[in-house]
Amino acid sequence: MLIKDQLHTTLEIKNTPTRIICLVPSITELLVDLGLEDSIVGITKFCIHPNGLIKKKTVVGGTKNIKVDVIKHLKPDIILCNKEENTKDIVENCRQIATTHVSDIFTIADTLQLIHQYGEIFSCEEKAREQILKIENKKIDFLNFIKDKKDKKVAYFIWKTPWMVVGNNTFINHLLEVNNFKNVFQHKNRYPEINLTDLHKEQDLDFIFLSSEPYPFGEKHILELENTFKKTQIILVDGEFFSWYGTRLLFAFDYFKKLHRGF
Repeated sequence: MLIKDQLHTTLEIKNTPTRIICLVPSITELLVDLGLEDSIVGITKFCIHPNGLIKKKTVVGGTKNIKVDVIKHLKPDIILCNKEENTKDIVENCRQIATTHVSDIFTIADTLQLIHQYGEIFSCEEKAREQILKIENKKIDFLNFIKDKKDKKVAYFIWKTPWMVVGNNTFINHLLEVNNFKNVFQHKNRYPEINLTDLHKEQDLDFIFLSSEPYPFGEKHILELENTFKKTQIILVDGEFFSWYGTRLLFAFDYFKKLHRGF
């Protein structure tokens, strides 16, 4: 079987892979929900969902650094990477070891396409269809919930020192749009560094979102920014629900409802 991954690289899959190494936390969770837990032989230290999986599998490093010798020793049939999560060097090293599939996710539609493709690769088409249908139904329900809510101007912070925010061409920005949140930095690309003075120029900024990941923002950071942005509500948000694609979306839409109800 010939399949093109989301970087349009053609892969030849001769047999259903039964030894999977996954270097993407949100995809690890997806694989388990597709019934593939027993086929997973290696994961990253950030693969924290589902709870307890990390104790059962071999940890092969992080998302930005891997233990090549450990990966080789596990003799994977396939390695799953992501363009944003993993570096180009990691992908190239993995390709020297085994067939390497790279995902590239910007939208919910990209996620559903990936789940469909995994169904083909891992011979779990029925499970894939079930998960796709669940996500689609959750999305439809949420869009009905959100349709009459007015747009809100937001800035979504992911890092401090330097301050970094979410711009366009990101999955997070897509989910902000789904929520009727107008990202004031969507004119900037990817994850730009900013000065807080840049944010002062924005009129009627409704919310500043401080993500729980990758930077561990906390209450002290709310207090720090409240002194500067007295008219803007500053909220800690769960970064997993804004940045994890795959089956984490099944929980994300309920989280988004709760977030809106709390405003």
